Amino acid sequence: MGNFDGVGTVLKRGSDIENNGANGKLPTNGAAIEKPSLDEPEQKEILLNQQKFSAPAYTEIRTRRCTVKAAAEAKSPTSTNYHPDKKTIFNGAIFGKHQEECKPNQAEGKLSPELEHHQKTSFEEVPLHTACLTYLGFYLLMILGYINQLLFVPKVATEKNREGYVALYDAFESFYSRYVYRRVKDCWNRPICSVPGDELTLKDRVTDDYGWSFKFTGTETRCLNLGSYNYLGFAAAAGRCADESEERARNDGLAYCSSRCELGDNEQLHELESLTARYFGVEDAIVFGMGFATNALNLPSLLGPNCLVVSDEKNHASIILGLRLSGATIKVFKHNNMRDLERVLREGICYGNPKKGGTPWNKIMVVVEGIFSMEGSIVRLPEIIALKKKYKAYLYLDEAHSVGAMGSHGRGVTDYFNVNPKEVDILMGTFTKSFGSAGGYLAGSKKLIDFLRTNSHAHCYAGSISPPIAQQILTSMKTIMGEDGSDTGRKKILQLARNTRYFRRRLAQLGVITYGHEDSPVVPMLVYLFSKIGAVVRTLTTRHIAVVGAGFPATPIMEGRIRFCLSAAHTKEQLDYALEVIDEIGDDLGLKYSRKPRDANPIEY
Repeated sequence: MGNFDGVGTVLKRGSDIENNGANGKLPTNGAAIEKPSLDEPEQKEILLNQQKFSAPAYTEIRTRRCTVKAAAEAKSPTSTNYHPDKKTIFNGAIFGKHQEECKPNQAEGKLSPELEHHQKTSFEEVPLHTACLTYLGFYLLMILGYINQLLFVPKVATEKNREGYVALYDAFESFYSRYVYRRVKDCWNRPICSVPGDELTLKDRVTDDYGWSFKFTGTETRCLNLGSYNYLGFAAAAGRCADESEERARNDGLAYCSSRCELGDNEQLHELESLTARYFGVEDAIVFGMGFATNALNLPSLLGPNCLVVSDEKNHASIILGLRLSGATIKVFKHNNMRDLERVLREGICYGNPKKGGTPWNKIMVVVEGIFSMEGSIVRLPEIIALKKKYKAYLYLDEAHSVGAMGSHGRGVTDYFNVNPKEVDILMGTFTKSFGSAGGYLAGSKKLIDFLRTNSHAHCYAGSISPPIAQQILTSMKTIMGEDGSDTGRKKILQLARNTRYFRRRLAQLGVITYGHEDSPVVPMLVYLFSKIGAVVRTLTTRHIAVVGAGFPATPIMEGRIRFCLSAAHTKEQLDYALEVIDEIGDDLGLKYSRKPRDANPIEY
């Protein structure tokens, strides 16, 4: 289990494998590979594996296996068999002898923020013929769906006796789910039965009715994990975090079953809040038992009907939900466009609240994300701070994807741009990604946090963080800060920065289009066509690579993509294997849309 060649070879068991840690990685010292002698149970298992992707929705798309890869070798002299000399394994990450020379994930500051943003961020336009084919393919799916709906009435529940009531289901959403999304439904919500580390285990399922229902096959597939937000590699079944969380669960139980305002408050959570405030360099912090719901449950407490919110058009759905629940007036500005942001701010101040005859707003708040989860872009924080000071606005910064993953100390985009965190009025983030846990936080001034302790719905009514979950956060945060007495956290931050730059540059060299900033560990690869999302996800699964696809309505119609999420736990060998497979399917499925000149020089790791 864990081999990626897909040809039925197995690794000899021995000390070489045991020394690779609890994650079950491939041996790095040239362990021998041999063909096993097959007994009846093994033959049965191979037969099951051969039938694993035989159902209609899992039809394997065969990829060409090129025996000679001269072009690829010319691009990069490395391969999946390459091993840096004198490397050591550290919690799933590999560090060579030049690890100290690795550049941290930090803005250089040599250029103006605007110029540095334009040089390091890529949003290459879609070729015209690809855009036309994408729209044509999407509308063809819609037409076929309507014909199917007319000829074959689906056996699904319908609303009855609802006269005078608002419809529970939108007609278009129901149609889209049944006749468009259903065709690729097998590519989403896939169950796993392992920790989402550098590798994970998919629980195989098949469908005999083209996506209407699924059933488990009883088999599992070990895959390289390029789809989870395990940025710093703390999601592991073994190690200091896992051991201390287990001990905490044995001592204090699994949950308090109460909110913070009743029986769920305790010294452990006070310690976590104090550590979180110190980690971000602010006065105070408050923690919650949910992640993205932190936005939805707290924004209504911070805003009101006579407030103006200026929101980036690419903000996360949880932000949009929280803003709608608040009753505030929402104005949207173009993604990361400072001129458009200033225009919206200026107009908001000049014209006031039109619902109240142009009277001034009680509050104007700019809401942005640190790393935009679908675009892979980084907020232009220094410029936004300058604008919020100029127009006397508040700034709400969602660092769900950037905390831990950005900056030389892992403290998010404020650390990345070397900005004083106190210049951001409200810092929000989650513990579900870089910390390998669950829950969220809000950080800022003591006055703000005291207000939230008495007015936040999440604090007053939601369940508090369970003891082992809080312990996972405490241990991982102390590791990042170096308070565990080691440089483990610093090494993880450097490894993630190295993996991010290497993977992005190699993808650009292959000729695929990627979005976002070169320092962002969220890497969207554009495939455009709706059908190609399913084709890529299924093909990569057969090659033991687990990824996440994203399409309409999560993205614009013609911007379907595969979203890779990199981790400090990934090794160079794993990244090279994934890049090799992407290169192959890029030729087979026609994914190399980029018209930019390709760098012919080898990419250094």
